[in-house]
Amino acid sequence: MAMSVEIGGGTLSEIYQSAKKLLLRTRDGLEKLERLENAGGIDSPDLSTSVKRDISQIQSFCADMDRLWRSVGAKSQRDLWKRKVEQIAEEAQSLKESLDKYNLRNQKRAQEARERAELLGRANGEGAHVLRIFDDEAQARASVRSSSRMLEEASATGESILRKYAEQRDWLKSNGRI
Repeated sequence: MAMSVEIGGGTLSEIYQSAKKLLLRTRDGLEKLERLENAGGIDSPDLSTSVKRDISQIQSFCADMDRLWRSVGAKSQRDLWKRKVEQIAEEAQSLKESLDKYNLRNQKRAQEARERAELLGRANGEGAHVLRIFDDEAQARASVRSSSRMLEEASATGESILRKYAEQRDWLKSNGRI
């Protein structure tokens, strides 16, 4: 029995049927989102937006139906429509809460991914910086070793020259030339 009370071109029964169909589509969309999420954290922003839009439309239907059921003449029919509208509104609210939880999980996953990338970038950047420091220190040690060898060679050459002078002096003294 279609209710003759109308709003915006639709009877209470027509709006109710539209809301029920939209609830099924929305529930299906939300289940698809959750399946994608469980399949590896895949996000579908278009589907999420579509589900959100459908929930808003259902809530709009509920507001229209809420005004219409109050105009129903028979109290038993009014009570029946009130329960039907409340049921649709509760289902819409439940779907909205599920979508909100999905979005929070998705945001958290995205945040964790950004933090991981930042940490890896920082670790790689600092790792490279640390490697540069080690390279610089290794080069400095090699330079010190090289300088030390050169000083030892210069010292050995100087000692050798002094020995030669001492030998020449001794030779000159022994030959009476000095």
